[in-house]
Amino acid sequence: MGSFEGTRVLVTGGAGFVGANLVRELLGRGAEHVLVVDNLLSAEPENLPEDGRIRLVTGSITDDNILAGIGDEFDYVFHLATYHGNQSSIADPLADHENNTLTTLKLCERIKNFKKIRRLVYSSAGCTVAEKTFEAAAATQEDAPVSLHLDSPYQISKIIGELYCNYYAARHGLPAVKARFQNVYGPGEVLGAGQWRGTPATVWRNVTPTFIYRALKHWPLTLENEGVATRDFIYVDDIVEGLILCAERGEPGGVYNIASGVETSVRELAELVNRMAGNPTPPVYLPKRDWDRSGKRFGCTKKSEAALGFKAATNLEEGLQKTIDWTRANLGFIEKCMDRHRKLMPGGVLGP
Repeated sequence: MGSFEGTRVLVTGGAGFVGANLVRELLGRGAEHVLVVDNLLSAEPENLPEDGRIRLVTGSITDDNILAGIGDEFDYVFHLATYHGNQSSIADPLADHENNTLTTLKLCERIKNFKKIRRLVYSSAGCTVAEKTFEAAAATQEDAPVSLHLDSPYQISKIIGELYCNYYAARHGLPAVKARFQNVYGPGEVLGAGQWRGTPATVWRNVTPTFIYRALKHWPLTLENEGVATRDFIYVDDIVEGLILCAERGEPGGVYNIASGVETSVRELAELVNRMAGNPTPPVYLPKRDWDRSGKRFGCTKKSEAALGFKAATNLEEGLQKTIDWTRANLGFIEKCMDRHRKLMPGGVLGP
């Protein structure tokens, strides 16, 4: 069955995009019980499979009553709860603090003396440590210096989470491992999932699902700053494998890039999506985002390959085809989630 056979696992944020994919894989590898704690702020319970081994607790891991109900019974903890995205955090820094910074602190404080936990795996963000440049980028390494002038509350809270993990590892021996995500995409990322969070980013989330949806509708893809920004796009199955390897092989206190190591421009992504989805509509060009200085970035994979044996297995074109197929098959559910926020969107518009 795999290394998780008979284990009990806690996944915070487990009904979200990455979390639900992780839960499926844990069950497939023989987990005996998976407790999912998710406040459904940016997720839908339908993301989770129907399986008697799953228990969903709807609420935040900051809730003292929920925390009190978590005992020393888990072999692994995956902390994926987050306030989704840079733009949402800029619109509401207090909500970001509540759902990013405080979640990590309260979870660590609750489990600091638990004896059974083999690993706590914390989902961090590569954008926090990436060089702030629109010039040529070098692959970001795990020991890269962290700027004191970050671009968003999201980036601040993600690195604070790493610092708390370091503190609880050193002070209490909590076996925390930090997994730095790059730009994850793939089946299961639902535009508009969860509750309204104050900006159009509630619906238009990461660039890949946004581009795919718009391309399938034959709408123009929007390219900010002519799409010169670059990212490291990594398929969700690879992220899940990286998380599992962090749990199995990660050094307590260690940090690992879970990355493809491939730099792709947003313009290249748009051209690829339009071609694969058969979108004849030319893109629309918008100004540069005024807050984003991490223009060009991708992750170095040397450490995660050497220490974890991790290497992304899905190339971008293969992953996009799987995501396009999934999006096309689930348009009804996606649009139901999007329409929930229509009246709160500027002008009530969700079209091109």
